[in-house]
Amino acid sequence: MPTMAIASLVPALPLLMREFGDVAGSEFLVPMALTIPALCVAIFSPLAGWISDRIGRRNLLVVALLLYAVTGVLPWFLDSLLQILAARVALGICEAAIMTVSTALLGDYFEGARRERWIAMQVAVVSVAAIVLIALGGGMAELLGSRGPFLLYVLAVPAAIASALVLFEPARHTRAADAFSAPFPYLAVLPLVLITIPVGIVFYTVIVQFGPILELSGEVSPGLIGLIGAGGNIGVGAGTLLFERLKHRTGPGLLSLGLLIAGLGYFGAGLSTDLGMIAAFAIIACIGSGILLPNMLTWTMRRLPADMRGRGTGMWTGAFFLGQFVAPLVATASLGITGGLGNTLLVYAALTAVGGVAAAVVSARSSNRAGVRYGAQ
Repeated sequence: MPTMAIASLVPALPLLMREFGDVAGSEFLVPMALTIPALCVAIFSPLAGWISDRIGRRNLLVVALLLYAVTGVLPWFLDSLLQILAARVALGICEAAIMTVSTALLGDYFEGARRERWIAMQVAVVSVAAIVLIALGGGMAELLGSRGPFLLYVLAVPAAIASALVLFEPARHTRAADAFSAPFPYLAVLPLVLITIPVGIVFYTVIVQFGPILELSGEVSPGLIGLIGAGGNIGVGAGTLLFERLKHRTGPGLLSLGLLIAGLGYFGAGLSTDLGMIAAFAIIACIGSGILLPNMLTWTMRRLPADMRGRGTGMWTGAFFLGQFVAPLVATASLGITGGLGNTLLVYAALTAVGGVAAAVVSARSSNRAGVRYGAQ
């Protein structure tokens, strides 16, 4: 569902721009209709996590899915661009609850390696869903016009029914009142939440800028951009599979690996002028992103007590989606400073490389301390 909020509308964006072209500020407001749910997730995910810790998860998820379907389909019936934006804000609030609660339930239902396997699977499914939803959104826009993709949001109804029938409320929430008397581990969680914001920017910049990045080689057809973009999403899935094999190194070790691979992709794409080479390096950047996302989520989850998992997951989700929202804004602002997209990609490569080296140093020091403690024993 969080993927659908943006991916399904990408093919309809030019049609919506034409439909509302006579509305003042439409060049800003229409793209905002795509991205505003991400900002709402960033703002409301901590609240959704707090509520789920307080009242439970299952019923909140079912209600959020049903409201998601209603608010998602609503723009099909609306004529005003501002009304559509208001519906998208409501959709984003529902999305915050869906993303936070479903992720927290993975932590509730599973422990250890099984939990980390399902977290990696969640990221992989998101990548595959993006490919499918862009294709479905394009088909609906072709068939029914600019509003066609909004009808896809009715898919949340069977998801709500399945959630009501299959999911169960974790028993630990019977002790939720006691959990609120204990201090939340801010010192353990906040650093990871703050790191997640730039990770979100690294993750989404290459995805959002896929077309302009490929056009560093010259003009590229929309169909070819879509095909290579699907390869990028497959790259994210490949990164999650790599995380699955290396999950015993969850923490600064995999943060370093993911940043260095993503940095290599940004560096190669920024320097290349051949379409094939640019596409290959962009996909390499996506592989690094596929390592980064499950690593940060798993790392955060490991530091959360069971009865505080909703709040912690909400904070993490909010940080990641804040990175998603600001990624295109940061990239656009950087273009004027660096003198072009190619130079911007090189700056991103340098920053991710610095972050990767710093994380590697932290990982090495942690390993040395662990070795010293083990030797002392």
